[in-house]
Amino acid sequence: MLANQEEKWEKLRIVDFLKPSAVTIELSATTKKGVLEELVALLAKENKVKDPKTMVDVLLEREKLGSTGIGQGIAIPHAKTDQAHEVVAAFGLSRRGVQFDSLDGDPVYIIFLLVAPPDAAGLHLKALARISRLLKDKFFRQSLRDVKDPAEVLKIIREEDKY
Repeated sequence: MLANQEEKWEKLRIVDFLKPSAVTIELSATTKKGVLEELVALLAKENKVKDPKTMVDVLLEREKLGSTGIGQGIAIPHAKTDQAHEVVAAFGLSRRGVQFDSLDGDPVYIIFLLVAPPDAAGLHLKALARISRLLKDKFFRQSLRDVKDPAEVLKIIREEDKY
């Protein structure tokens, strides 16, 4: 079965694991934990994670290894866990910014949450790389920060993620 998954993900696109129901452009949380709770709740609504509280705990444990706030207003919290059924993502935009213990000390505005089951390590890394590659582009980041609705997030990602 894993071989089939690997084939399916050969031409990996972010919209393959980021669904419209897991996108919010109005995060209300002002803390790292609160943001993780909000994003995990989006995945839990679609039954993409088993236990939301445990999932948040797993992500907070991962953060202890080193912040996933990578700088330039971006955080990519991620974990491999048995709480996930498949590789899935959630996207959140904070208009105010959230202190995320980022490498550059600045607040984060763009948060991509990525979770995967333990047996999907390769897909997890491939998905992380895909997200990271897109977020290196400052015009792409600014486009995401300027969106007016969640559908626009997916449209921008779909356009940039063709290559």
